[in-house]
Amino acid sequence: MDCVIRKLEEGELPRLLEMCAAHAAYEKAEYSSAGKYEMMKALIFDNNPKLFCCVIEADDLLIGYFSYTFDVSTWDAGIYLHLDCLYLEPLYRGVRIGDRVFDKLITIAQQNNCINIQWQTPVFNEKAIRFYKRMGAVGKDKVRFFLGS
Repeated sequence: MDCVIRKLEEGELPRLLEMCAAHAAYEKAEYSSAGKYEMMKALIFDNNPKLFCCVIEADDLLIGYFSYTFDVSTWDAGIYLHLDCLYLEPLYRGVRIGDRVFDKLITIAQQNNCINIQWQTPVFNEKAIRFYKRMGAVGKDKVRFFLGS
């Protein structure tokens, strides 16, 4: 499948938020779009961004996105790339776009001297888990907790 992976442009924020809502629904998670436009704009387009986001474009449409941050591993004493979200519209899954996304992520991680790339997926997302294992990723079972502030 022919696609382009590039940085999100500010004018594409509304489409990104649509995909975020679809991604949350797919993962059976709660999501509210209230106030998200301004928050995402500040996180991604600030002079010192906290969140980085790329979109996947095919057939003249934005059909997916991935977002990431850089974090620190205490045990490894190094910086890693944390893949926060990866989403593709259903019609574009299973056509090797994920391979291209991870090629891009590996390049970004190498350019930023990261020790590795880390991410998570729900245990019920068996298709994604098979894809990650096929490309050589290793999973570790953990329970993720949330505590409101």
